[in-house]
Amino acid sequence: AQVCLIRVMVVFALILARQLTMQMMQNPQILAALQERLDGLVGSPSGYMESLPKVVKRRVNALKNLQVKCAHIEAKFYEEVHELERKYAALYQPLFDKRSEIVRAAYEPTDEECEWKPDEEEELTEEMKEKAKVEEEKKDEEKEDPKGIPEFWLTVFKNVDLLSEMLQEHDEPILKHLQDIKVKFSDAGQPMSFTLEFHFEPNDFFTNTVLTKTYKMRSEPDESDPFSFDGPEIMGCTGCTIEWNKGKNITLKTIKKKQKHKGRGTVRTVTKTVPNDSFFNFFSPPEAADFEIGHFIRERIVPRAVLYFTGEAIEDDDDDYDEEGEEADDEVSRLLFVCFYQRYSPACL
Repeated sequence: AQVCLIRVMVVFALILARQLTMQMMQNPQILAALQERLDGLVGSPSGYMESLPKVVKRRVNALKNLQVKCAHIEAKFYEEVHELERKYAALYQPLFDKRSEIVRAAYEPTDEECEWKPDEEEELTEEMKEKAKVEEEKKDEEKEDPKGIPEFWLTVFKNVDLLSEMLQEHDEPILKHLQDIKVKFSDAGQPMSFTLEFHFEPNDFFTNTVLTKTYKMRSEPDESDPFSFDGPEIMGCTGCTIEWNKGKNITLKTIKKKQKHKGRGTVRTVTKTVPNDSFFNFFSPPEAADFEIGHFIRERIVPRAVLYFTGEAIEDDDDDYDEEGEEADDEVSRLLFVCFYQRYSPACL
């Protein structure tokens, strides 16, 4: 009878937890309160260290000193990794240069270079291949021969959520002129950093041919908090000045506001220039979130641009993430468990 009662209680608890989870997902205030409660528990001392004998605490301090030395060795490791990045960047660059030449129609690839063996899933029957070939020939006859790969980088940006969120409609005509993005690493012996270079063809919007963003990195443990070291981290970044042509600065907009005179009651219209949302604010003083964007462009976009253009890399990125609803369910369940355990654990009874 006790076993059956326990099973019934377990089933009831699961049903109740599920109902509470659904309610909390619809009530951000409750979820925030639970998260705050959990955050208060994280990192709170258990009292165990304070209870240790003095001689044991002394030995623990020795272990901490060893850990600091490990952090400095780890910093040397990342310095050598950076040197390897510089070395292989020079090997990649000729391939990236040819990619740029094809994109901007400076080089026409040979038939051999254009030959691509599709995956097994992509393989077509001879009949389908012939039909596709005829349709392509019809399209080619109807359209003028495009130069290079039109709107290559704009398409890449629009395909990536992290970048497309920055894009505004008025950015797109300018980004159609973007011809290449390059990554330049700091020289040997210099403080660790990297620069993103955005190369543009001549256009009506600004006179710059290259816009840059430089990210400065810290590659050594912080003496005041050496245990927080987890590899190089971006500490700051510097943009550049965009030389906008007259009337073309899309990072600013003009608004008109009506003002009423307090005494006479007359109304006048005042024109003001205010900041405007634009991708090109990326080159102005940054916010914290900008670090993630710079790192993503360096690590993913530049090395694998064609796969983001076709969408293949996006499918790979999606495989790395759980569904948002699943993550929310897991988070709420975790919070419920912690609060339930604190309330009803034997130690509290």
